[in-house]
Amino acid sequence: MKIVIANKSHAQYAEIICTTIEESAKVRGTGIARRTPVYIIGKMEKGNAVIALDGEKFAGFCYIETWSHERYVANSGLIVHPDFRNQGLAKDIKEVVFNHSRKMYPNAKIFGITTGLAVMKINYELGYQPVTFSELTDDDAFWKGCQTCKNYDILTRTERNMCLCTGMMYDPERKKDAKKGDKKESLNDKAFKRLKNIKQTLFYKKEKNGN
Repeated sequence: MKIVIANKSHAQYAEIICTTIEESAKVRGTGIARRTPVYIIGKMEKGNAVIALDGEKFAGFCYIETWSHERYVANSGLIVHPDFRNQGLAKDIKEVVFNHSRKMYPNAKIFGITTGLAVMKINYELGYQPVTFSELTDDDAFWKGCQTCKNYDILTRTERNMCLCTGMMYDPERKKDAKKGDKKESLNDKAFKRLKNIKQTLFYKKEKNGN
């Protein structure tokens, strides 16, 4: 098994990548922003994707998107072919694309929205923190990508404030500040406090709108 930065020589896998992503969403019963083979090939040609191959067989994939003049970066479309699941491959792919993103866009905030608990766990282990949607990019092009998701109506009804997805972000500046601080918190404490703050923010908005 090898995980490499994708290039135009991997264009032959674009169709199976799109099919695998869509079929996975159907099995989970969750929404997903659909992408075309042409879009995937474009990512490969720019070096903004990683692909996992077992010999010549497709095993997994993830691509990079940039928003708001490259101030925000998203690692999207993480998928593992059914033949290679439950082997830790998703985590390996995510780690490779995350490190690749940091090298290409060292000052960018890396974020993602997902309904998958496994992806949330992987993100957290890489240094992501849960965030409200208001902390994500306000680039309309990003949110338009959600239009093909079956849950898009929820996003529009809440004016982009919330959906079934959870927003998570890696902020390099916040990471620097954390390293400088003397006080160290446990992983669980940090996660709990962050989630509590998000809940309080959402509750406040609901309360305010109700008055």
